[in-house]
Amino acid sequence: MEWVAIAAVLVVLSAVLLSWTAGRVDRLHHRVDSARAGLEAQLMHRSGATLELAATGLLDPARSLLLLDAAHQARASDEPDREVAESDLSRALVASLGDGAEISRMQRHPDVWDLLAELGNACRKVELARRFHNDVVASALHLRRNRAVRWFGLAGHARMPTMVEMDDSWPPALP
Repeated sequence: MEWVAIAAVLVVLSAVLLSWTAGRVDRLHHRVDSARAGLEAQLMHRSGATLELAATGLLDPARSLLLLDAAHQARASDEPDREVAESDLSRALVASLGDGAEISRMQRHPDVWDLLAELGNACRKVELARRFHNDVVASALHLRRNRAVRWFGLAGHARMPTMVEMDDSWPPALP
C-alpha cells in the first residue's frame, strides 16, 4: 500500500511539473508574439519616418528616390523577404545620410529637425525592439530544447520561433 501512495504522489508531482512547464512554454510563445508585434510596429514607424523625410524635397533627387524605394519595399514586402527589405532600408539610410554632411545641410531648415529626430528615434527603437525580440526567442528556444518539453509535446502545435536577422544600423549623425 505504501508503494501505491508513493507512486501516486510521484505521478501527481510529475503532472504538476509538466503542467507548469507547459504554462511556461505558452507564456514564452505569447511573449514572442508580443515582441514580434512590437518590432513590426517599430519597423513601420521607421519606414514611415523615412518616407516623410524623403518627401520633403530637401534631399537631392537621387537620395530621395533611393529612400522612397527602400521604404516602400520594406512596407510592401511579405514575411520571407521582410528581413532583406528592412536591411536594404537600413543600408539606404546609411548611404543617404551616413556622411553627416547631408544631415548638417538639412538641419538648417527648421521643419526638418523634427523629422530627423523622429527618424533617429525610430532607428534606435528598431534596434532595441529587434534585440528584445531575439532575447525572448532565445529563451523560448532554450526551453523548447528541454527533454520534457520535447518528449511530452508540451509546446503543442506552436511554430518554432525564429530570430530576426537583419541589418538595423542607422546613420550615427542622426539627432
